[in-house]
Amino acid sequence: MRASVKLVDGMRFVAHGLTGHSIVMDGDPEFGGQDTAPRPTELVLMGLGGCTGMDVISILRKKRQKVTGFEVIVKASRAEEHPKKFTKIHVEYVVTGKDISEEAVKRATQLSMDKYCSVKATLEGVADITYSYKIIKEEQPE
Repeated sequence: MRASVKLVDGMRFVAHGLTGHSIVMDGDPEFGGQDTAPRPTELVLMGLGGCTGMDVISILRKKRQKVTGFEVIVKASRAEEHPKKFTKIHVEYVVTGKDISEEAVKRATQLSMDKYCSVKATLEGVADITYSYKIIKEEQPE
């Protein structure tokens, strides 16, 4: 893997990955940024949510779950002192659908967090990472 990050202006940077896709990052105005894009630390949390979310939705689809909505909410606490690393991260999965099996959701989230999600594995040992799930059952039309 490889990425490059180039300064645009102020504290705004554009990062490019090997896939050819780019993403913008910016800083807080207090530190010379213009608040036009996410902070790098936000991207870490977004990366975690995306990584585990892709795992979980893939597993649920293989288990033939009728998922009609899916969201991963990632909340974190950071140390007060520099480098202000993450100390606690909580991942909440919100699965919406018809006849969703709680066992399927439990197993999918567990597999992602314990085996598949490389971003979670990278953050492990840096922060205390916990997770939970919520199932929102859609009513069957009458």
